[in-house]
Amino acid sequence: MKNIAIIGSGISGLTCAHLLDPEHNVTVYEKNHYVGGHTATIDIEHKGEKLAIDTGFIVFNNRTYPNFIRLLDKLGVNKQETEMSFSVHNPKSGFEYNGHTINTLFAQRRNLLKPRFWKLIFEIVKFNRLCKKAFHENNFSQAKTLGDFLAKQGFSSFFAEHYILPMGAAIWSTSLQETEAFELKFFIQFFFHHGLLNIVDRPQWYVVEGGSRSYVSKITDKLNQAIQLNSDIRQVTRQADGVHLLFANGDEKIFDEVIFSCHSNQALQLLGDASLDEKAILAGIPYSPNQVTLHTDTKLLPKRKLAWASWNYRLDKASDHPACVTYIMNILQGIKNDSTFCVTLNQDAAIDPDKIIQSFTYHHPVLNTQSVSAQNKRHLICGKNNTHFVGAYWYNGFHEDGVKSALDVTKRFGAGL
Repeated sequence: MKNIAIIGSGISGLTCAHLLDPEHNVTVYEKNHYVGGHTATIDIEHKGEKLAIDTGFIVFNNRTYPNFIRLLDKLGVNKQETEMSFSVHNPKSGFEYNGHTINTLFAQRRNLLKPRFWKLIFEIVKFNRLCKKAFHENNFSQAKTLGDFLAKQGFSSFFAEHYILPMGAAIWSTSLQETEAFELKFFIQFFFHHGLLNIVDRPQWYVVEGGSRSYVSKITDKLNQAIQLNSDIRQVTRQADGVHLLFANGDEKIFDEVIFSCHSNQALQLLGDASLDEKAILAGIPYSPNQVTLHTDTKLLPKRKLAWASWNYRLDKASDHPACVTYIMNILQGIKNDSTFCVTLNQDAAIDPDKIIQSFTYHHPVLNTQSVSAQNKRHLICGKNNTHFVGAYWYNGFHEDGVKSALDVTKRFGAGL
């Protein structure tokens, strides 16, 4: 039995704690006053009705989340089918569409008569075909980044700005400009595995029944000791007698092993004796902040209700502005209510203050050629010197990746799902 410290209580840390706790003495430290990281379900009372609305982690699917689904099944947590649709709208030009069905695709009926819109559809088909070809042939040599690929293959700026870049920006909560800089191989592989290169045969998407936090309590209730909230760890050092955690109040605790389940930059900041590899690799995966607002202001959505989708990208900012996307939670979580509950990223100034319920700041990994290179060097630091690093940032940045990174570590201790 080992004494193991886990720093951070997001999906990765919770998975590690759940699997290691039965055989080891596990202590989880969380700097916030709550458990769950990006799993953030908010309880509200609206017009006399109590609702639980997700504002961080929301959806997963039956094709690319096998480990997360296995974890839910093990915990006895139910999943609920949902609709994953995507719209783009430009309030300046009035252009909008929702790609869910033929009817919603032409929600703006005048697009039926616009050659530019038909060209957009043609280019979507062309993009899907070329990406599938590259995937099946394992040939990504034609370009280093997505932006280079779009230019070399002759895609129009209208296609880039009104389809693929907004979709990528919405998925990874990043800017259009940063989406262009994504490594092409990484981008194509992700889109292929998630069925995003298919017009049909896409995966079934789900939300966690009762809100995503349902799985959190299932894990915490079974731990042998409660998670230590409001933990102000100032420094972690590896010494001859073990891993030392120094706290702001002067306390010091010693463990056999430490698992960093916080963001890469946070782990680096805590390490008081970081190696050259740890410094280079952890610094190579930066994070960017996103302002997230739960509200009921529908003016941020497309003008036509037929164009309203689960995810709605608004094109009214510069290309280097963080993602401007609004999730309609009524659609995603199946909420039956007269009000439309929205979760919007990075558009606080455009929201009616009287309709804001709550605001947050979440940080997401920036996944570009530099960070993908750093990801590939994880083996140089993880599992070395009684130190382990878990987090979705090691893969695609999502909940499945958080579980996967945790399993990479727990198998060293002989534990798995």
